[in-house]
Amino acid sequence: MKWHGISEFVAVAEVQSFSVAATKLGISTAQVSRQISALESRLQVKLFYRSTRRVSLTQEAEVFYQQCRHLLDGLENAEQAITQLQSRPQGIIKLTAPVTYGEKRVLPLVNDFVALYDQVEVITELSNHHVDLIEGGYDLAIRIGKQQDSSLVAKKLCQRANYVCASANYLEKHGVPEKLLDLKHHNCLLGTQDYWRFNDNNKERNIKVKGNLRCNSGVALLDAALKDIGMVQLSDHFLDSYIESGQLIPVLEQYRIPNEAIWAVYPQNRYLAPKLRLLIDFLAERL
Repeated sequence: MKWHGISEFVAVAEVQSFSVAATKLGISTAQVSRQISALESRLQVKLFYRSTRRVSLTQEAEVFYQQCRHLLDGLENAEQAITQLQSRPQGIIKLTAPVTYGEKRVLPLVNDFVALYDQVEVITELSNHHVDLIEGGYDLAIRIGKQQDSSLVAKKLCQRANYVCASANYLEKHGVPEKLLDLKHHNCLLGTQDYWRFNDNNKERNIKVKGNLRCNSGVALLDAALKDIGMVQLSDHFLDSYIESGQLIPVLEQYRIPNEAIWAVYPQNRYLAPKLRLLIDFLAERL
């Protein structure tokens, strides 16, 4: 009896919506509302402020939520510890990753993983936005650079490098930049920002640059650089093969920013299922 309404309360507290919580739990909104009302009656305390537009927790509910979350995590851990005792991993893993990095580096390895473990189903959604893992129901995210969210566990998988590059034909025609100030004389092909990042005397600097092409696609910018249109600043997963072949030449290497970490990120205080741990280790080893 004491457990009645706890799952519904935690779900509403996390998504701040009775209808979204109902969908997440696979029950009706009316059932969620009834369980919350019964719980409030049993506790003799109001748990939510409700309006037509939003739902928010009362001060008492904030304290109650923290304890309930730990209780449900413990129950989930116990259940998963039993169900995951099979020698071969199985079940669904929901994963999110940045679009291009996901396409070039992550998904080929995910395909290899699924080929090895055919009882595991991996659902991957590529997005350049930092999605909410809990609200979106994700087990794992692949993220790049500094991690700010302390509610998530981050395991370092590898690093990526960033280069400023141009074709040999472009550099022969326009000259090779040797200092950051030289960039004002070059056609710098831009992405979503109007600056490039550099390391100048051990300090990161954002240098505003200009060019006649701007696009939120690294693939399109890479194509423009290969066609001698201008210079680009892109990550190694775009450039490695072209640098190795000599089609693109790195410049301003003395100002290149330090390599950035690639992370596997997942919610803390959750039981890390063997299938998920296995995938993280698989990615770390091969990336």
